[in-house]
Amino acid sequence: MSSAANLIRSIAAWSPKLNDMRIDRRRLKRKLFGTRPAVINTRNFRTSRPDMSVGSDAVGREISSICRHEKLDSASYRHWLECLGFAWRPHRKLWELAYICQSLHERGMLQPGKRGLGFAVGSELLPAWFASRGVSVLASDLPAEDCRNRAWAETGQWAAGLDALRQPQLCDNHVFDQKVRFQSIDMNAIPEGLSDFDFTWSTCSFEHCGSIELGLTFLHEQMKCLAPGGVAIHTTEFNLSSNDRTRHRGNCVLFRLQDIERVFTEMENAGHSVEPICLDPGDHELDRHIDLPPFPQEKHLRLELFGFAATSIGLIIRKRAA
Repeated sequence: MSSAANLIRSIAAWSPKLNDMRIDRRRLKRKLFGTRPAVINTRNFRTSRPDMSVGSDAVGREISSICRHEKLDSASYRHWLECLGFAWRPHRKLWELAYICQSLHERGMLQPGKRGLGFAVGSELLPAWFASRGVSVLASDLPAEDCRNRAWAETGQWAAGLDALRQPQLCDNHVFDQKVRFQSIDMNAIPEGLSDFDFTWSTCSFEHCGSIELGLTFLHEQMKCLAPGGVAIHTTEFNLSSNDRTRHRGNCVLFRLQDIERVFTEMENAGHSVEPICLDPGDHELDRHIDLPPFPQEKHLRLELFGFAATSIGLIIRKRAA
């Protein structure tokens, strides 16, 4: 039986327990402002599969995973954050950046001659850092005429072109100009002709496509941009509270376990493969703390979104061989 089928079979035994666990926001606020931190009981999210308990495969490489403190605090993740110029703190966005770097590094993608395509890169540092390693990068974001970019532009999270991505402290401008290109791309309408990339990536972006369905469609469409055997690494928002109710539509949606199961099934049916997933929520106190609006972000591995507890999840998908 395939790894995807095994995963789904193992999840089926405990996923019903996720139903009807919607967060009582008032209760969490009372806990936050009381003497104890806001927490969620994460026992129902532990998997009994031994190969998923540490968040790595048989040879110790990254697999698909949810964010947790243990990984973010590891030497490898701290290394990548230092390379990017970040001071370490318990924040899921730092986990996402390190997760993408580590996953690509382990698969031999961060070296001269490789080609990467980044979706909705905004002002992130990864294009410049990848270029400094000799990777040829096509970075993309929403077109200037697309009104959806306004909110991102107001917070400095939209890239209009190459200048928004320059990071001379990470990559010399001469090398940057040689290695990085920019193209305006709507993730819901990826243009024809983008192909043969060794890897694609996005950092918490495809939940902003407009709906669960549009986000899943993006995952399938972006696979066309990869060369045979290429790797896609994407992070997104994951609903920790319910495998039933969620935010289905809007400028940000929350993917449930059933949606991730669907990714496994559909990608496998298309001949691709998804790395096994680690759903271990971790046992550090910060793995049980939920950051509430207005998000102080000092302890930000989990947060409350639309009445649900959420965190980041990373997916590693390899395109079928030719």
